[in-house]
Amino acid sequence: MFYSAFTRHVVLRFVPTLQPMSLPTRADALALMHEYTASESLRKHMLAVEAAMRAYADKFGEDPERWGLAGLIHDFDYERYPNAAHSATEEHPAHGVRVLRERGWPDDILQAILGHATYCGVSRDTPMAKALFAVDELTGLVTATALVRPSRSLHEVDARSVRKKMKDKAFARGVNRDDVVLGAQELGVDLEAHIQFVIDAMRTRAADLGLDGHGV
Repeated sequence: MFYSAFTRHVVLRFVPTLQPMSLPTRADALALMHEYTASESLRKHMLAVEAAMRAYADKFGEDPERWGLAGLIHDFDYERYPNAAHSATEEHPAHGVRVLRERGWPDDILQAILGHATYCGVSRDTPMAKALFAVDELTGLVTATALVRPSRSLHEVDARSVRKKMKDKAFARGVNRDDVVLGAQELGVDLEAHIQFVIDAMRTRAADLGLDGHGV
């Protein structure tokens, strides 16, 4: 096959160079989350998950910005599209993922978001996806434990107190205990250490979460 130097020059000139997909900014993600979510408690939940995801990214030598974005945006569509029927293709999180995909969000973040909802049937194949699933329900349990303290402070919460509340099925009934346990198993971490790690991560954002005791 004839392949001149000129042909080679033209081919090389017009073959596009694949570039890694750029990340949205945190400011853009936060604006989108606020646009879709009016509930302060749901906003704070996403901030808590963001803090835990960033901490685990640091622990595992991953990109905290990328992992933090996954946590910050994972439930942004939940208030508008709560998905009581647990549809794998409609409402949360499928609707939100379609919105993010149209806006050019990276596929690994989208897959992690789909994977955090077990009813979507999307396997959690990456460390990011496993971490998001592992911290999602747990942050809710940690928050609920802090809120029943007289001080409403994360600084008075530890793994032991969270484990105690976890055993009380009447406490924070919306938290799926099985997902908390499974999440730690999939992530390959000890449950007690996992709970304390997430508490410590959330403490770094205690003021933003309204759990620093100063609002009492």
